[in-house]
Amino acid sequence: MGVHVAARPRRSSQTPPPPGVSRSALGTEAAVLARHATAVDLCVFDGDAEERVPLRRSAHGVWWDLVPDLSPGTRYGFRVDGPWSPAQGHRHNPHKLLLDPYGHAVDGWVRWAPAVYGHAVDEGGHARPDVRDERDSAPFVPRSVVVDHGFDWQGDVAPAVPWTDTVVYEAHVRGLTMRHPDVPPQLQGTYAALGHPAVLQHLVSLGVTTLELLPVHAYASEPDLVRRGRYNYWGYNTLGFFAPHPGYAAADHPQGVVDELKGAVRALHAAGIEVVLDVVYNHTAEQASDRGPTLSWRGLDNRTYYRLDAQGRDVDVTGTGNTVDLRDPLVTRMVLDSLRHWVQEYHVDGFRFDLAPALVRGDDDAYQRDHPFHVALRTDPVLSGVKLIAEPWDVGVHGWRTGQFPPPLAEWNDRFRDSVRSFWLADAAGAQRGAPGAGLRELASRLAGSADLFGHEHRAPLASVNFVAAHDGFTLADLTAYEQKNNLPNGEDNRDGHGDNRSWNHGVEGATTDAAVLAERERSVRNLLATVLLSPGVPMLAAGDEAGRTQGGNNNAYNQDNSTSWLSWRRSPAQEALLEQTRELLALRRELALLRPAAAPTPGPVAGRTRLRWFEEQGLELPAAAWGDPWRRTLVVLHDTLHQPEGAAVALVMHAGADPLDVVAPKVEGVTGWRLRWSSDGAPAGSPVAPGQPIQVVARSLTVLVGSPA
Repeated sequence: MGVHVAARPRRSSQTPPPPGVSRSALGTEAAVLARHATAVDLCVFDGDAEERVPLRRSAHGVWWDLVPDLSPGTRYGFRVDGPWSPAQGHRHNPHKLLLDPYGHAVDGWVRWAPAVYGHAVDEGGHARPDVRDERDSAPFVPRSVVVDHGFDWQGDVAPAVPWTDTVVYEAHVRGLTMRHPDVPPQLQGTYAALGHPAVLQHLVSLGVTTLELLPVHAYASEPDLVRRGRYNYWGYNTLGFFAPHPGYAAADHPQGVVDELKGAVRALHAAGIEVVLDVVYNHTAEQASDRGPTLSWRGLDNRTYYRLDAQGRDVDVTGTGNTVDLRDPLVTRMVLDSLRHWVQEYHVDGFRFDLAPALVRGDDDAYQRDHPFHVALRTDPVLSGVKLIAEPWDVGVHGWRTGQFPPPLAEWNDRFRDSVRSFWLADAAGAQRGAPGAGLRELASRLAGSADLFGHEHRAPLASVNFVAAHDGFTLADLTAYEQKNNLPNGEDNRDGHGDNRSWNHGVEGATTDAAVLAERERSVRNLLATVLLSPGVPMLAAGDEAGRTQGGNNNAYNQDNSTSWLSWRRSPAQEALLEQTRELLALRRELALLRPAAAPTPGPVAGRTRLRWFEEQGLELPAAAWGDPWRRTLVVLHDTLHQPEGAAVALVMHAGADPLDVVAPKVEGVTGWRLRWSSDGAPAGSPVAPGQPIQVVARSLTVLVGSPA
């Protein structure tokens, strides 16, 4: 049940029970952290009727008591009295109904008061002219709900995909399924649609192994967005760390929401697909205390849950107004309990931590690599065994920490993203104009598994999650069609979103019918895809990029819950061709173990390890002086190893120059011949190439050669 029953040693009556609502031998108990409170009531609802049950016991900052039995479906919350002293960080107000931070489901939507916006509105944009006094929060705050976790998992087994075989597919619940023609209309955009056979078939046939879902924790839209008639689509605005977002469910009641998400995970597992959740523990939907709402944590204990300065003001390293304070052990416990909840109750396979440095800043606000949260992730018997991925930056001072997280965390590799975009797009555009580029050194470091970033503690290269496009930024296709962001539909006068995109429109900004421009763009997309999917590390695709999805140049579509963000499953012939090319590339990655090493490649022959060498177009190893040459646009990346059964070598011919070029196939010991396996210019696979024989590659193209063993 959402009231959980735990097998644990007998507890003293003076020791608090677990936070939230739980059952023990003593009966049903409610507990909540409210260190600075003077009184706490549990509020139980029967329709609109509210029964307040005082929690009479407190110790170590936790208030608790035996309460009436709360059956599944019971709606409840808390009211907390205590000091109102903003300068000291205290914002208690017993008029406010507060969500349980440990609530396992949420019923209702946050409604914004008319005193602030002229009329009350909710997530659906519905006006409420008849609301009561704003001091009474009952019309405005949803309720926590007790649920039954007795789900039939039908022998569910986690796919447990090794990191070497992992291919991450980042998707939004609604965006992925909202327009799928084979999903029944009543299920489109829901958890249930994730487990629909048509969606599963696409993921399996594509060859991805791990579905990374944008936030599914319950969340609320920011009041300023709602005032402007817009809503938070991405969901990075958490309302409850233990509850699934009800807006993504076909079910219309909290128990159904919980079961529907579990059913989706069960179906994905049965298809061999892992589920990783993008989780937002760095901040909450309460925003800054001087202008944001009081929904849960702020009213319970603002000074404990949030990072504040000496004047009681929020320390914001997240860009949202507040920062959750994991310096406090009980706040850290809340996050760890939430993570274990999703693994144990929902069977998820891992997490991607949004703005991860914000979680591990110490007393001096600096990044703390040995932070207790890191220690806990590494040692926890549940969490240390799942996939853990950090977004290794926040918006605070010295917030960029790529490569600095400890194991077992992998990291989004923005250095890979930027160098690959630069080589194939920004520098290629420069080559078209006769301008120098950045050289090859940075690109080669990324293609080598980013050992310079992840080479410590045996992390490289599987700690590097390689990508060139994600939910945040241009889509893969838009990188090749836009040099300027087009975010006007977001309602922020195009001020939002990144300006440094390293993109190239190939001579025409935006949509075009010019066949030559379209052909160039399509080849550039294939170059980018191949580089991500055939490089050491863990590749990640953003949903729809496998088929050339566009957002019309919007690189910050966080409030676009519409066709801008939803995948279209009606594809042009060119998009169908790209989809097939993506499948071929992923099949090639599965076939060639050389391209997915568990350990960092070495420059020399080591049994069982991939050897990585670099050649220039004449078939000779690249001289040291060439690495800094800003005019060099061609690199042959050679992977080989001793005792490799399926082939002696793999060579990637990467040519970003503006003109065709003859490139000599390298002469490599143990290789008697090369065979062309894939090319972004559409050259037929299977063509034999002798060592030392030149092959012509077209401008801006990537060619894959596989060597035949002696």
